[in-house]
Amino acid sequence: MTPTQKIKWLVLDTLARWRETAPPPYPCPNVDDLYNAEEGSGDRYDAIEEIRCSGEGTGFPTGVSRNYESDAVAKNLPDGTWVGWTYYHGGGKHSDPGSIPWMEDAYNVTSHEETRVVRVFSKRGQ
Repeated sequence: MTPTQKIKWLVLDTLARWRETAPPPYPCPNVDDLYNAEEGSGDRYDAIEEIRCSGEGTGFPTGVSRNYESDAVAKNLPDGTWVGWTYYHGGGKHSDPGSIPWMEDAYNVTSHEETRVVRVFSKRGQ
């Protein structure tokens, strides 16, 4: 699946969770058809926004936007892979950062966990 298709699957998974139904299989060979079948439903718009605003910060550079703040975020998929995108937000009262195309610019991300030990010292009796 392409990164954009992975995000579409995340949207469909969110819809299934809200509707208390089974999500489509992952990977999903017909994810585009299932996603397009939801067009026009208010639920799909809400699910898109739910995914757009979610994700874990990656710290990747996002470039400069004159009108909006932006963060690079990523979300985990059932097979352990990750997909990332730029989350645009802010901009003030009359702005619409959700209108900026973001799914088309999604990218695959790799992730691994590290365990670190942090020592904190203090003097006794002080």
